[in-house]
Amino acid sequence: MPGGSESIITKKFDTLLRPLKWVEQTLNAKLVVDATEVQVDTHWVDFIKNRVAFDFEWNSKDQTFDRDLSAFRAFFEYGRLSVGVLVTRGPDLDPWFATLGNVVGSDGKERPLKAKFGASTTRWDQLIPRLEAGRSGGCPVLAFGISTKQIER
Repeated sequence: MPGGSESIITKKFDTLLRPLKWVEQTLNAKLVVDATEVQVDTHWVDFIKNRVAFDFEWNSKDQTFDRDLSAFRAFFEYGRLSVGVLVTRGPDLDPWFATLGNVVGSDGKERPLKAKFGASTTRWDQLIPRLEAGRSGGCPVLAFGISTKQIER
């Protein structure tokens, strides 16, 4: 089903975490460099609680990982975060999506469900090279890739 800004699976994470006091948050910091004030802002992290940040990237553009890791890094470097957690889909889900048939898009047209999940959308195999390259700085990141092994049959 079309998700708009959030898919059903993303909304389920929201339903689970918001009642437990996980909040959406951004970091706004000011740094003085050679007597010049520099503003350091991050994008919004979906869920933060007790120095743990959690983001769920199911079907965003893969550049979203860069944004998430940069935010984790900034929160960590400014002493506001101890660990970041990222959940995304494993690449083995793409062939499985192809078996699910068609979906009606927000435009009312029917198309294969697999078309909704393109090569440039967030997947485990796009996250790992970013982590290995150190894009989260010193911030430890716990990453989960949902694969076909987690699908209830």
